[in-house]
Amino acid sequence: MAFEQDFARHRRRARRVFAAVSVVLAVLFLLTAEASNFFKITQVTLADGSRAERWVIGAGLPRLGEYIAKTIPDLGWATLGGDIATWFARWQIWAVLLLETILIAFMATVLGVIGGFILSFPASRNLAPNRWILWLSRRYLEIARTVPELVFALIFVFCFGIGPMAGVLAIGLHTAGALGKLYSEANENIDMRPLDGVKAAGGSWSDMIRYGAVPQVLPNVLSYTLLRFEINVRASSIIGYVGAGGLGQEFRTAMSYQEYTDLSALFVIILVTVTVIDRLSEMLRHRVIGLEARA
Repeated sequence: MAFEQDFARHRRRARRVFAAVSVVLAVLFLLTAEASNFFKITQVTLADGSRAERWVIGAGLPRLGEYIAKTIPDLGWATLGGDIATWFARWQIWAVLLLETILIAFMATVLGVIGGFILSFPASRNLAPNRWILWLSRRYLEIARTVPELVFALIFVFCFGIGPMAGVLAIGLHTAGALGKLYSEANENIDMRPLDGVKAAGGSWSDMIRYGAVPQVLPNVLSYTLLRFEINVRASSIIGYVGAGGLGQEFRTAMSYQEYTDLSALFVIILVTVTVIDRLSEMLRHRVIGLEARA
């Protein structure tokens, strides 16, 4: 009898909490939608030339469809080969820029992994030597990941000029902040007993990290790194828009000259590239997991 009463009391409390949270989320959603002009009423020109008021979403969706239609090239079965050749007429230039994009992403990922991995240990609550180093490490990682890559790219383009170097530094700095956060969270979930054993044997703080913490977090480090590399490929294809190298400059050129079919071709290239990288990353991750399981 007591169990049933306790269960009913907990159920009522859970329902009240659920109802309160649902109301708060609904209010926040409505406030956010209002601030985002989600419910805005705008005027549109009808086919007969008259003006009418429409919901902004309903008025904008047809224009989105028109824009997408402009990016789709004319393809026919009889002339498919020639149509595709015309669609990707600038493939030689795009291939060079795609390679540059991938190299930017790779170099930036390497720099970000090094910085984020080193700083993740002093940024972990259970591993930091003291609270000041913990505070400084966390603030640096927050600043590095809070500033968007495009802003960093603009700064480095101003400092070092137009080119891939600005892109590498911009994405690498942002990557260090993002990966440092993820690595530190993985560090805070490790088993501390191996580190205590190293300390009891007379090991230093670096020895505790090297022999007690690193072996436990390597699988997570690999997963986060591969995911970040995929993200950086997409980022490096955009920051070229501000002169930081890669395919981004072609996006800017296509949009400036209204070459809409070039935009869709570039999108297809990036989609295929990211898909291939994702597949290769998955195979590598499964390979490493398999090796660890056999060991």
